[in-house]
Amino acid sequence: MIAYYLRLALRALRNSPVLTALMVLALAVGIGASMTMLTVLHVLSGDPLPGRSAHLYYPQVDPRPLAHGGNGKPEPPGLLTYIDAENLLHQGKAARAAMMYQGYNVVQPPAGSVLHPFMVNSRLTGGDFFSMFEVPFRYGAPWPAADDAGAAHVAVISQRLDRKLFGGADSVGRMLNYGGHSFRIVGVLAHWRPVPRFYDLDSSRYGEVEQVFIPFNTARALDISVSGTTNCYGKPGKNLDTSPCGFIQMWVQLDSAKAAADYKRFLVNYSAQQHAAGRFQRPSNVRRDDLMQWLAYNHVVPDDVRMQAWLALGFLLVCVVNTVGLLLAKFLRRSNEIGVRRALGASRSSIFAQLLIEAGMIGAAGALLGLLLTWLGLWLVRQQPSDYASLAHLEPAMLVATLALALFASLVAGLLPAWRACLIAPALQLKSS
Repeated sequence: MIAYYLRLALRALRNSPVLTALMVLALAVGIGASMTMLTVLHVLSGDPLPGRSAHLYYPQVDPRPLAHGGNGKPEPPGLLTYIDAENLLHQGKAARAAMMYQGYNVVQPPAGSVLHPFMVNSRLTGGDFFSMFEVPFRYGAPWPAADDAGAAHVAVISQRLDRKLFGGADSVGRMLNYGGHSFRIVGVLAHWRPVPRFYDLDSSRYGEVEQVFIPFNTARALDISVSGTTNCYGKPGKNLDTSPCGFIQMWVQLDSAKAAADYKRFLVNYSAQQHAAGRFQRPSNVRRDDLMQWLAYNHVVPDDVRMQAWLALGFLLVCVVNTVGLLLAKFLRRSNEIGVRRALGASRSSIFAQLLIEAGMIGAAGALLGLLLTWLGLWLVRQQPSDYASLAHLEPAMLVATLALALFASLVAGLLPAWRACLIAPALQLKSS
């Protein structure tokens, strides 16, 4: 019976090619616009570390004077001072913890290289950075805890930098000249690009990860400068480490709800102690967000992307409403044919099924054309100067969603016209014929 309905639907569509083309095009344009923006929204709002994000937390305390940041109890700043970061690192009971900041300095190519010196971003952090975030390695491994404590001159480099300097070969054990200092390479990353780049939202939120990673204590001993954001709450001194300036991000791993609650109490107690000692003027103004809460708190997804996604869905709704009107006109124009079929014994459910299958075929054609328009739309997004543009690709899940949305939209559009056509009285149609 389904095959019979398919043949009837195909013949009906061929009999009105212009109307069919209009409906297919209306659905395709709506699907293409909405799925382009929904794909971008899906990519930008995803979980960068599935399975681990619920155990990673970003602690915040508030060392600012009362005059800084207005009255009341504003949210604590997102960056820690060196003193607070050191205290939280050594006093807080976390399974793992890493403080970090971003640097930017020159790499001197190896002797005999045809390359000229060039600038790269670096991440100055602790060894727990790699284990906490499950960073994959192509060669070697992270530096051990002893290298953190001893401020060793070691480094991990990205796969991209390894290709540029050493042709992609295993460069573990070779020397890297960064910022005028020599570092022994202990590891080379495999491809790793969390989306968004959650661990440092003050820099590029959707950019590539840094190309050089150096122990935090080594960076401070060498006075490697900060290239990221620095917020000072008083007069900065010559030494940034002793100044009232926030420039450090910090992440901790807490593996249970109890550990997370205990750490929150630790932050409150620490803030109270610093307030009693006269360092903090604001008592117990702290936060401890997990990874996904931190992304939501910082409104990581651009507002224009959310707005464009809603506008695209609204446009799809307009296209579906137009398709409803076209299907209604098409089905009612076939009143005589439907009346004859009803007089010959076809039930209303049979007519309804036939017309709904016809709408589904329109949806299938709209899905294929809409898929092509989605690919075109994503290609246009990738031509934009935004830092997230290169991420706009159609994933398998969104491909299935595109096809499903097109079929669903066409079936929804066909419900009212098909039901209205079922109500046609066969006697009136036979009499008028």
